[in-house]
Amino acid sequence: MDRALLVLYGSQTGTAQDTAERIGRQAQRRRMKVRVEAFDSYNVAGLIAESLVVFVCSTTGQGDPPDNMKNFWRFLFRKSLPAGSLCRLDCVVLGLGDSSYPKFNFIAKKLSKRLLQLGANALLPVGLADDQHDLGPDAVADPWLKAFWEKSLALYPLPAGQSLMRDEEPLPPRYVFHFLDDIMEESSGRLRVQEDSGPPSSAHPFLARVVFNHRVTSLSHFQEVRHMEFDISGSNIEFTAGDVVMMRPCNAPEDVDQFCQLLRLDPQSQFTLKPTDSSTAAVPGRLPQPCSVRHLVESFLDVSAVPRRSFFELLATFATNELEREKLTEFSSAQGQDELYAYCNRPRRTALEVLADFPHTTAELKVDYLLDLFPEIQPRSFSIASSLLVHPNRIQILLAVVQYRTIMQKPRMGMCSSWLASLDPSQGDVYVPLWVKKGSLKFPRDPDSPVIMVGPGTGVAPFRSALQERISQGRTANVLFFGCRSESKDFYCRAEWEEMVKAGQLILSTAFSRDQEDKIYVQQRVREQAKLLWDLIANKNAVFYIAGNAKQMPTGVCDALKEVFQTEGGMSASQAQEMLDAMEKSGRFQSETWS
Repeated sequence: MDRALLVLYGSQTGTAQDTAERIGRQAQRRRMKVRVEAFDSYNVAGLIAESLVVFVCSTTGQGDPPDNMKNFWRFLFRKSLPAGSLCRLDCVVLGLGDSSYPKFNFIAKKLSKRLLQLGANALLPVGLADDQHDLGPDAVADPWLKAFWEKSLALYPLPAGQSLMRDEEPLPPRYVFHFLDDIMEESSGRLRVQEDSGPPSSAHPFLARVVFNHRVTSLSHFQEVRHMEFDISGSNIEFTAGDVVMMRPCNAPEDVDQFCQLLRLDPQSQFTLKPTDSSTAAVPGRLPQPCSVRHLVESFLDVSAVPRRSFFELLATFATNELEREKLTEFSSAQGQDELYAYCNRPRRTALEVLADFPHTTAELKVDYLLDLFPEIQPRSFSIASSLLVHPNRIQILLAVVQYRTIMQKPRMGMCSSWLASLDPSQGDVYVPLWVKKGSLKFPRDPDSPVIMVGPGTGVAPFRSALQERISQGRTANVLFFGCRSESKDFYCRAEWEEMVKAGQLILSTAFSRDQEDKIYVQQRVREQAKLLWDLIANKNAVFYIAGNAKQMPTGVCDALKEVFQTEGGMSASQAQEMLDAMEKSGRFQSETWS
């Protein structure tokens, strides 16, 4: 019997990829022939010949598939596919989601349903892991995987005379490092961008010069927010309001130096990578061949992220010191997840700090395992806050710099926001590799359709782009609800809004939550503007937008909008909900929120 397993993943931030690779390692320990691939790197037509597949997928935005799953998704939902085309396939679907979003694990649920329609045999109900759980997605994934391995080993038993590999037995690495004797002169890893004739993309970003980088919050305000502008002349990048710019950050120089010291690596040494005989993985296209250690650590390995459980599972296989091995094994176990959360997640301890805490194990770590141990740095997305019609050859963003304290002595710093904030164009030319992709917010083509936008904090960024675009096209039916803590400290783009109001191009309603004893939020302003909003929505086909933090604000605004429908439209609570649902289905209610 062919004991082959295919693990396909759709991942936006790397969590689904990490889970898929963990499943792949578990399959290796069960002596299975396993391949782990992103959905869109796999030829979907080959599914009819597969016998056992695990699908691991996240849900992005408002119920969308991840970027590396979109082609697979379109193919699988073709109406021309025969109903029984996957009748030979045994499969399971594991979803990774966040229950604070309304379409929790929507992609996993829909994929599971579609596979059954095509005749596949589901070995288990779809697994719905939740990032909001105290112990993270593993709280659901662990028991679900245990049940899956029981089912799969019953169907595909171990060959006679073979047993499972022990957890402490190291698996072979995916790649082997071949170090070169000659030290070659290298250009900075920050500027290494491959030439390509196509549009800028993740594999081939455009090197954009930083034009300006200004703080827009008061120096006395706890939150540092910066207005940044990038020159995209010659890039052929085009975008419209609602689109996002993607950037992949670099590790801080001091982190790169510390990493090389801990692992006793020469940052200037050069190497080439080759897959091991047992690996089906291709050498990552973003890494040049040959590559320097400095470039690998600075631009590719995510050493400053909070490590996942899989990190400890692999690290434990190198431990020779008894105390360190016991602790790493505990952190790797299902029973030790409370301890791991307290050690790692709660204080936001980085992978680099973990290496420093386990010096004996770090000293035993073999360089060939670096790409197995550390995930690739993931790109970050920012809503574009400008319009090409007003600022040609430019992209602007509003950047909230992430910095906070935990029990750790060193403040916690957002990797990308800290890196971007540090770029000072007044000290010479600095560049950022970037590309643009379509966002989830779509603005109306009908020039007569009004727009109502609720964007507190940096959530106002896509609406600045939309207002610039619409006003330059002569569209003046615009309403903006903006909220922040203080009128004097974090009222972003104030002069622009006031100029638009003065010109009759914008109705502005503001909520400054901390400027008076009773806190005032945007949802209260929505209620106060009930007559205006009802007229625009019921009589003038207005489109309503929300952008910002996904905690309480979106729910509060939705509740306020339903109250508007009830008070001004004479609706019952259920009718108001039905109207909001109908608006969302038709694209007249849109939201872009993040946690």
